[in-house]
Amino acid sequence: MPNTRPAPDFWILFSAMAILAIGVVMVYSASAVLALHDYGDSFYYLKRQLAFAALGVVGMALTMNVDYRLWKKYAGAALIIGFALLVLVLIPGIGVVRGGARSWLGIASFGIQPSEFMKLAMVLFVAKTLAEQPSRIASFASGLLPMLAVLGAAFGLIMLQPDLGTGAVLVGATLMVIFAAGARIKHLALLGVAGLAGLVALIAAAPYRLRRITAFLDPWSDPLGAGYQAIQSLYAIGPGGLVGLGLGMSRQKYSYLPEPQTDFIFSIIAEELGFIGGATVIVLFFLLVLRGLRTAIGAPDAFGSLLAVGIVGMIAVQVIINIGVVTGLLPVTGITLPLVSAGGSSLTMILASIGILLNISRHAR
Repeated sequence: MPNTRPAPDFWILFSAMAILAIGVVMVYSASAVLALHDYGDSFYYLKRQLAFAALGVVGMALTMNVDYRLWKKYAGAALIIGFALLVLVLIPGIGVVRGGARSWLGIASFGIQPSEFMKLAMVLFVAKTLAEQPSRIASFASGLLPMLAVLGAAFGLIMLQPDLGTGAVLVGATLMVIFAAGARIKHLALLGVAGLAGLVALIAAAPYRLRRITAFLDPWSDPLGAGYQAIQSLYAIGPGGLVGLGLGMSRQKYSYLPEPQTDFIFSIIAEELGFIGGATVIVLFFLLVLRGLRTAIGAPDAFGSLLAVGIVGMIAVQVIINIGVVTGLLPVTGITLPLVSAGGSSLTMILASIGILLNISRHAR
């Protein structure tokens, strides 16, 4: 008998692969000079990106062909493993410090970020809980508060690294799942006020975060310090114009713009490919998010719908923060652009998550 299993959503797959392909090209373009200087090999970051992209595509192919309902069974175990890894990474001698944050487990240049795994684990757990007990969301004390306690514990461990950007993505994606499950607006409004107060406290508790806010409001007040990244990013975007300076012709990647292959790769895209290149990337992300939400609406059960919302939320929140930072609309947080920036565990995890989304699309109406 012929295989009649429905095909996954073409546009989700197309947009994800198109963004990934653009990312591979731009990682090489943005990093070749830096890689030659640091490692004596201009292809260093390209080789890593291709390796992790291949691993991620294999992971996506696997998760795309595993019934998404199976993940409900392992949601609790995934959450426990996520918490264990977040604790483990904080232990000196085990966790690796990179970029001022103890957020890596690994050896030498290879490692994983437990916070990337925790984002998916948290979405799985909340989607499972709210799908199995949908009436709980109406109650703040017995429904919303316990989930917020679990979310708060994960966010707290991530902040101990510290990594505010990843913590913000975790919270944003989880709250999107809670909202989609039918949380009361007054509860969410109260939570928003509390979250704003907490954010102010976090900024006040760390002088470097306060300097970032000051630099965001007026980067020229400290052009060689806290405002340096924002200024150099705008110097990259501005000359790009409509069509850009040309692929490989960036000036800012010559040690002017920090992290051109990771946090600020969108600046290089805008500089080399112009408004057209930057807009193309944004449109592809918009298409991915739109089709992901369509999959959530058409999912055959509550778990699939909420899980799809969470995966879409993980991508959308991270894209908004990253592009907001590089264009000067948000303070610098140090967060990558999904599928585009050079990465290891972040790239493989997001591709595996998109595989789950594709599987849900196979069952969607």
